[in-house]
Amino acid sequence: MSSFNGLGPGLGSLSRLSNAQTRSISAENMGGEKGRGGMATEGTGAQAARDLGRGWKISPSIVIQPGATATLADISGAGAIQHLWLTTHPRHWRTLLLRCYWDGDEQPAVEAPLGDYFCNGWGEYSHVASFPVAVNPHGGFNSYWEMPFRRAARITIENLSTEESVLYYQVDYTLTEVPDDVAYFHAQWRRSNPVPYQGVHTLLDGIVGSGHYVGTYLAWGVNNSGWWGEGEIKFYLDGDEEFPTICGTGTEDYFGGAWNFDVPGQGYTAYTTPYLGLNQVSRPDGLYRSQQRFGMYRWHIMDPIRFAQDLKVTIQALGWRSGRRYLPLQDDIASTAFWYQKETSTRRPPAPHVDLLEVI
Repeated sequence: MSSFNGLGPGLGSLSRLSNAQTRSISAENMGGEKGRGGMATEGTGAQAARDLGRGWKISPSIVIQPGATATLADISGAGAIQHLWLTTHPRHWRTLLLRCYWDGDEQPAVEAPLGDYFCNGWGEYSHVASFPVAVNPHGGFNSYWEMPFRRAARITIENLSTEESVLYYQVDYTLTEVPDDVAYFHAQWRRSNPVPYQGVHTLLDGIVGSGHYVGTYLAWGVNNSGWWGEGEIKFYLDGDEEFPTICGTGTEDYFGGAWNFDVPGQGYTAYTTPYLGLNQVSRPDGLYRSQQRFGMYRWHIMDPIRFAQDLKVTIQALGWRSGRRYLPLQDDIASTAFWYQKETSTRRPPAPHVDLLEVI
């Protein structure tokens, strides 16, 4: 994006001076104020620090009660969130709902389960080494998506489960001027379980405005034997109706792989690269774990998909049947779509119920 005024510098502009102010929010400085980090006198680490006192990791995390929503960041002014780091137990990755709100809008621009937002939708750790998202042992979630705001930014986590969750987090951001041509960051989660027969999974629909699509994460559960990734991803841009402007040639092709992700002698082979990957391959165990499950991402950072009026994105679930004929599949597909647009919020489906989120 832009390298002006301290917003997300690349290596080429890293040496340039800026008047931007760097701030950071965590459980040790919940307001992000200058010179007020590590001042807590109570918190989840107070018992461990009882012999050391103030300034010795007294508040490293927060506890989110069942049904409660925690505000991680509430920022006034103009600037951009530059880095998010979070971690919690994997059993909470699908039941913690991440939301981001820009400039006082009551509707979130970002709404997604925590794990899916960080390319770990199945509640089991998967390494990711990509440009905007990094997931490191064991469950260190990092996001470098640039998230600008002009008046305010608010980030929340809702706990949809029936048990409390301990969350560690850091929100690193800059306070600076935001140019007029900088757009707002959006992310939206959807699930089809199963995909209707001869239907498609919809990643986005009803997006109105101007912007550019920058990324896809899919948590794909296979409900048939055989290959499952013949389906095409389609981008309907600016008034497209029956047929899209952009049509892929196969699922593994879109994610930068080929020939079923199948390395002879190895079978499905996971990979993680700066812009695309099949980061997770979960195999059946011959007993209760009966389904194959996959996680894959594709970042359109070098090739953003621009739209001026509206956007719709779908993907087919397609395998093979007898006679070398395509078989429409009824798989379990959960998607998280990432994009920027001029508006602070847009149409979205209702917030998912915890039963819709559950990995079964």
